[in-house]
Formats: sequence, C-alpha cells, structure tokens
Amino acid sequence: MQVYGLTETTGVVTVLGPEDHDLSSANKGRLRSCGKPFTGIELRIVNSDTAKDVPLGEVGEIWIRSRQVMKGYWNMPEETAKSIVKGQWFRSGDAGYFDKDGYVYIFDRVKDMIVSGGENVYPAEVENALMGHPAIADVAVIGVPDEKWGEVPMALVVRKPDTQVTENEILAFARERLAGFKTPKSVGWVDALPRNPSGKILKKDLREPYWKGNTRRVN
Repeated sequence: MQVYGLTETTGVVTVLGPEDHDLSSANKGRLRSCGKPFTGIELRIVNSDTAKDVPLGEVGEIWIRSRQVMKGYWNMPEETAKSIVKGQWFRSGDAGYFDKDGYVYIFDRVKDMIVSGGENVYPAEVENALMGHPAIADVAVIGVPDEKWGEVPMALVVRKPDTQVTENEILAFARERLAGFKTPKSVGWVDALPRNPSGKILKKDLREPYWKGNTRRVN
C-alpha cells in the first residue's frame, strides 16, 4: 500500500490499496501514485498564485480540507494564516497532480520549484533523470541566480567512488533526457549532500551561498 499524509493532517489522507497493485495491468504506472483521498477528505490541486484548480495532469499545490486537519500551529498565528486559507483549506506545500481517474501523484515540494524565464522547473524531475547516469551516486538540483532568466537549474553531484565524469558529460546526459529549460546550466561537485534526520535534502542550505547579496528570498 502507498499512502500520503502530513503531521498537519494528523494521519494519512490518501491510499493506494492492494486492488490497485496489479503489475500485469495497463495501469502499471499507477504504482507511482499515492492513491485516492479517503471518504471525508477533500483534496484539490491548485495554482499557488491564483488559488484556482489546475487541469488534470498539470502539477500544482496540494490543498486538503477535512475535520482531521489541524486547527493551526501552536502560538504561530502568522504561519497558521499562511497555511490555512479561506474555506479552511490547508496548503500542504507539496506539488502533485491528478490523473484522469482521480489518482494523486506527488511530484516535489513547491518551495523547491525553480522559476526560470517564466517556466516552472521541479528539481525532483531533473534529479530523477540525472540519477540514471552511471557515475552519479547522489544529486540535488537547486535554482541559482541568472541575469537573463532570473534563476536557472544547477546540479550538485556526488560522484560514485572510483569514477570520473566531467561537467560537460553530465550536461550532455541531461540534454538528452530533459527539455532545454529544465536542463542544468552548471554542475557543482560535493562529497555529500546535507540531510535532516528524516533523510530529506536540505535544499535551503544548498541554495543560500548562491543567493547571498541577491534580493530574492531563499525559501
């Protein structure tokens, strides 16, 4: 089973049950889904800027409404106001989409999204493509300042032991698999990626050195 939920929702809000785990079916791609909302759970995929629902298959922010959603953050009224909006919808901060059958797919974190020349780039998509390279052990993609496009993707790569690969080789590998605006414009080499206790990459820590002295706020 696959499920999706957050601390703020006091439990899971979607489930992909055993009946959907049919490897022989034409819907094998559904195994990437976290399922459908439980009874009593309302879930929307919205444009974060307009608060309007996006079309099926288009990535947007996941909003959740249910009795099980928290009332707010303890002694943090400003954070509560940002997270729980008109109509008691909770903004999850997760990016995802609905397929035509109503199954939910998690894509990335909204705050990690890169806006390059007006195009949205989700780092997870770029990272998944780059992880196919035989010399890459780990990778994080972040947005860095660019005079022309505002920001552009940059790949921070951990190489596998006893391998050698150049920046040009990594960029060529990416260009074969991604749209031009999603392709990293540069590569940085690191020994390891910073992670929190739950294993999530600390993207803010990675972005911060590149945005010092810039007006853009590092999320």
